[in-house]
Amino acid sequence: MTDDTQERIVTIFGGSKCCEPDPEYVEAQRVGEMLATAGFTICTGGYLGVMEAASRGAHEVGGRVLGIVMNQFKHEPNRYLTDKVATPHFYERLQQLITRSVGFIAIRGGMGTVTELSLVWNKIQTRVIGPRPLVLLGECWPPIVKTWRQHLAVSDADIAVLDFANTADEAVAIIKEKSRGVIL
Repeated sequence: MTDDTQERIVTIFGGSKCCEPDPEYVEAQRVGEMLATAGFTICTGGYLGVMEAASRGAHEVGGRVLGIVMNQFKHEPNRYLTDKVATPHFYERLQQLITRSVGFIAIRGGMGTVTELSLVWNKIQTRVIGPRPLVLLGECWPPIVKTWRQHLAVSDADIAVLDFANTADEAVAIIKEKSRGVIL
């Protein structure tokens, strides 16, 4: 099946602790709105912060918003989801967030966001999943990746998997361009 006959899902990773009017909330809301307007389904972990903001942006323009939630989690999913998939545990949640998507955008968050980013990055590097855009949105990412490069075994080929964007417009443009040929 080619990507033309599949739903085009983009997963957005980011912190759960931000709220309006934090810059990452505003940026995530804009990303959700722009992606939904371009015909993509938004997928997030389904809860607060960046996940809520991206869901809200997509929902407010009539887009489909998929939340991958955990049965064991005590918090309620955000109110902007149009669909939910409940998973039994964290690893299954991560798998669902990754395998459904033709592209990914990571926005500033904490260790959960780093975990999600690292797993996607590793799956692309090792060809467990096919190539697809992995966009790091925001000024926080270049110095983090530079530090990883200095202190970990991160090569030029590893870095080449990543795309960096300073604005929602840049991130969405990268997703639109680089997700065209993605086959799940």
